[in-house]
Amino acid sequence: MHFSQHPFRTLAGCLLLFVTLFASSCKKDDTPATQTNTITDIVQSDSRFTILRAAVIKAGLADALRSGSLTVFAPTDDAFRAAGITTDAISSSTAAQLTPILQYHVLNSRVPAANIPTAANTPQQTLLTTNGTVYITKTGNNVSVNGRRVTIADVPADNGVVHVIDGVLMPPTGDVVAAVIADPQNYSLLAQAVQRAGAGVITALQSTTAATLFAPTNQAFIDAGLSATAIAATPAATLQRVLSYHVVPGRVFSTQLTDGLTSPTLLGATPTLRFGVTGTGVTVTGAGNGTSASNVTSANILTTNAVIHRIDRVLLPGS
Repeated sequence: MHFSQHPFRTLAGCLLLFVTLFASSCKKDDTPATQTNTITDIVQSDSRFTILRAAVIKAGLADALRSGSLTVFAPTDDAFRAAGITTDAISSSTAAQLTPILQYHVLNSRVPAANIPTAANTPQQTLLTTNGTVYITKTGNNVSVNGRRVTIADVPADNGVVHVIDGVLMPPTGDVVAAVIADPQNYSLLAQAVQRAGAGVITALQSTTAATLFAPTNQAFIDAGLSATAIAATPAATLQRVLSYHVVPGRVFSTQLTDGLTSPTLLGATPTLRFGVTGTGVTVTGAGNGTSASNVTSANILTTNAVIHRIDRVLLPGS
C-alpha cells in the first residue's frame, strides 16, 4: 500500500511555522521594558512620600517632574504632618493652591550637596516666580533650606537629584508686619503694641531687607501683664524699646543658632539676647528675664523680608 507524503509535509510545515511564530513572540515578550528613575518615579515609589505624591498628582505636576534637570527638596510624610498637612488636606485643596507650594521646593537645575557653597543663607531661585527665593545654609556636611534640615542628600534621579528634608517650605506672601497683622489668633496684642509704639517700629520692620523677629504670642503678652488695656496705657517709647529688643539683624533660621550664642538686636550691641539649643528645642533669654527663658514654639516662618520665630515669653531688655 502506498501512503502519500503530502499530509506529513503539510503538518511539518505548519509545525515549523508555529515554532517560528512562537519563538518570535517569546523574543518580543522577553525584551525588558525600559526602566526609568525620574523624580516622579522616586516620589511615587518611596513610602516616605505618600503625602507629597498626593500633592504632586493633585497639582498635575507629575509629568513636569519627569523631565528637565531639577533639584527637589522633598518633605517626608512626617514633615507634612508636623506642618498640619494630611492627605485629606491635600484632597480638599485645589491645584492652584498646591502648585506654588510645590514649585517652591524645586530648583531649575541639578544641585548636589557638594555643589552647595559652605555659607549661610545662599539665595536660590525656585520654580516659583513670585517670592520664590529659598535660603540654603551649609556648615560642614550639614545642609538646611529655610531652616529645614536635609536629612538625606543626593538621592539620584534620571533628571536631577532629590534632597529629603524634615519640614515643608512655605513661600512667603507678605512682609513681617503683614504676617503679624494676618495672624490675630497668635499676634493681635503684638500688632497692637507695634501700632502703639509708632511709626519708628513699623518703618524699621517694613524697610528691613533681612531681619529676624522673635514674636511673643498673645498669651505671652498677657503673662507679662500687657493686656490690650495695659498696652494702650503704656508709653510709646517703652513699647518701642521692648519691641526693638525682639528684632535681630539678618535672617537667622533656627538651624543657625548654637547653644550659648549671644546676639545684638535693633537696640544695638547691648543688651544682647542669649540662646539655648538642645535636642528638644531652642530658647531665647533677654537680659531682663533672669533665668526665665522663652521657648521658640514655632520656628522659621518666612516672610518676604524677615524670619519669624514664635515665642512664649516677652523678652525684656532690662534697665
